[in-house]
Parts: sequence; C-alpha cells; structure tokens
Amino acid sequence: MQASLPPVPVPPARSLPLWRAIKVARGNTLAVIPAQAFEVPVFDQSSAILGRSFLVSDPEGVKRVLLDEVANYPKSEFQNRIFAAAFGDGILTSGGETWKAHRRLMAPAFDPRSVEAHAPMMAATARAFVDGWRPGETIDVAQAMAELSLKIIARAMFSGAGDDLGPRMDQTLRAMDVILADFGLIDVVPGVRGLRWRARERRIAAGFAVFDSWIAELIGSRRAAPAGGDLLDRLIAARDPETGLGLSDRQVRDQLVTIFVAGHETTAVVLAWTWYLLSQNPEAEARLHAELDASPGAPPAYARQVVEEAMRIFPPVPRIPLRRAAADDVICGVQIPKGAYVCVAPWVIHRHRSLWKDPERFDPGRFAGERPARFSYLPFGAGPRGCIGASLALTEVAIVLTEVARRYRLKLAPGQVVAMKPRMTLRPLGRIGMELVARAA
Repeated sequence: MQASLPPVPVPPARSLPLWRAIKVARGNTLAVIPAQAFEVPVFDQSSAILGRSFLVSDPEGVKRVLLDEVANYPKSEFQNRIFAAAFGDGILTSGGETWKAHRRLMAPAFDPRSVEAHAPMMAATARAFVDGWRPGETIDVAQAMAELSLKIIARAMFSGAGDDLGPRMDQTLRAMDVILADFGLIDVVPGVRGLRWRARERRIAAGFAVFDSWIAELIGSRRAAPAGGDLLDRLIAARDPETGLGLSDRQVRDQLVTIFVAGHETTAVVLAWTWYLLSQNPEAEARLHAELDASPGAPPAYARQVVEEAMRIFPPVPRIPLRRAAADDVICGVQIPKGAYVCVAPWVIHRHRSLWKDPERFDPGRFAGERPARFSYLPFGAGPRGCIGASLALTEVAIVLTEVARRYRLKLAPGQVVAMKPRMTLRPLGRIGMELVARAA
C-alpha cells in the first residue's frame, strides 16, 4: 500500500494575483504554480508588474532553451550576480570561451574512472559515520545526511586536509544559505530588486572570508607539494587539451567553491528525501533490503532505481536558473518576446501529466527498463551546462544508501510532520526525525 507523500502544495486552479502570490511564495515558492502548468507544454505566467514570463515543460521546448538555442537564453542578471559573488568565474557562472575552456579542463576529474576512484573512500566514510549511531535512537536524518555528505565531499576535494574543514564551516554554511535562498517574486520587482541584490552580495562575501583564506593557504602548499590525486590536486595540475593552459589560484578557488557547494548540498537533500520515501513505502524498502542481502558488494541496481525515483519526486534543484530571451523566439508554437523570462522547472516536468503516469506515486520500477525520454527527467539539469558532477553525486548517494541500509531501517518518528522548504535546492522544512531500527546481521 502506498503511503501519502509529505504535504506538497496543492496547485491553485489558476494563477494567483501578484500580491497573493508573493505572500504564498514566502512559505513555499512552488505553491504558486497553478494546475494548468502541469498540463500544457508552455505556461504563460506573465503579469503587468513582472512582465512577460513563461514556464516551459515540453521536452522539445526544454531542449530548445537548454541546448538548441542556449545562446538565446542566458541566465538572468540577478542570478548571475548572486552566483558570481560566491563562485567568481567558476564553471557555474562563466560563459563563452572561458566556460568552454574550464569545462574541458575539469572534465577528466569527473570521468567514470575518476569517480570510481572515490568509491572506496565514500563507503569507508559512510561506514565510520554509521558506527556512531545506536539502535533505537532518533536522528534528524536531514542534518545527518548533510554532515555525512560534507565529510565525503571534503575528503574527495582535499584528502586528509578535508578533516580540518569543520572549525571553519559555520560561517561558510551560513554563506551557503544566502546563496541557496530561493529567488522569490519580489527579487525581480523593479525598484526593490537592486537593494536586495546588493545586500545578498555583501552577506555572501563576508561569509566566505574564512573559507577563502584557508583555501588560499591550501592551494599554495599544494602547488609546492601535491598530496596525490584529490580534486584539488587535479585542478591544480589540469591543463586545457587545446591551449595547454592551467588555472590560476583564483580560478582554482572558484571551481572548488562551485564543486563544494553543489556537491554537498544536492547529495544531502537527495539522501534526506530518499530515506523519507523509503520509510513511507515498505514494499520498496523491503525489496531494497532483499537485494542488498543478496549482493554484499557494490550497490545493486535497485538502489540506483530508488535514488533516481526519489530525484524525480523531489528533484534536488526544483527550478533551473532563470533564463531571459535575448531575441524573439517561438517555443512549441508560443511566441516568446525578447526580454521575457523563461523558466524550466524539474518540479513541474517531473509531475507533468503528459509525461508521467500517476506522477505523485513513488515507483522505482519506472527506472528498471527504458530510460525516460530525453529532457523529461532533469535532476541535474541538461544541455551543455548540465551538472558536471552528476555522476559523482549519483555514485555517492547510491553508496551511502547501500552502506546505511545494510545496517538500519530508518523509521519515521511518531508525530513527525514533514514538509518542504524550496530554495535553490529542495530542502526539507526543519528536521526529519527518524528512529534507527537495527537490521539482523
């Protein structure tokens, strides 16, 4: 029997008036998306104050925005400014030839062989982390997965030096909260947005000061004496295959911060929602345990299916950064005027009535056979700017799921109310209390 999902917003029958939408969006920005958006290829969400704006969900339309005509749909000025305040000229924010060069240079660090090299460390870190748990205790699984993912990404990036990151993290994590805070409707209201943008930029710069100082020292020491094989060493040693050029200290820092924020945050939220969904779907949980017991080695195929379905239900990035049309265009027969905002939202695409059967149901079997149609499943974005670390993140989540589930069932604590807090990522709202139930050895 399928259990109900946590309180997800019931789409309003029609678009809300702007004043009402801004008020509702303060609690959950996904709650203002009307029901029609989950049924049509392109939804016109324009308003007199915010201007022309369109939500694109049809796979061919998404492909046009993110791939075929990507040059016509650059990221909005606001998001570029906020990302640049944190990530500098990293792969998330750079454009043109700079982005192409950085993507080529970084690609070897995320190829299958490189990702596989991190697998033993991921498994060992997960096992050591779980050693601190005790049967019968209740944990906040969202916080626990955030701590574990932080340990793993720090060790992947900095080897043993990653274990020294903890004392420097409080301020940095607060800065990450500022970066990841959702872009609300008020952030694009003329006359208000400039003040909000500048205030957020100042908080980000202050929050990263301690982290940046530590990174600068570490980069200097590694240039003199590499530690051997972690992501920091790889970035320092990398050379563009076309130009032979490497990265400056500042460019290394920008790429590291991008990888760190993305690698920590997305895996943490995916794991938190995966444990919740398994706790509410005992048949899927039982099958996962049966396959784990039958395959003592690497994660079984079903573990990967569970993760992929969890990312469909709760995509780690519910909305891809907002685009703005540089010239007039037509998407799925809809006229898109120059200057219009264009949004691609995995939250909507993964629940779209024309793309998925019974989309609210948790069913890992959807990923057992043929893959979903291209551009209908976007947990890590798509097109040339899709997440370069997707394979690393998926490998980490599958390994952590496997190592924890071999030893424990995670049972939702009585009276626990679970809800969402959409930001740039799809975090839970508050804690997810779960009781640790030991599995038979």
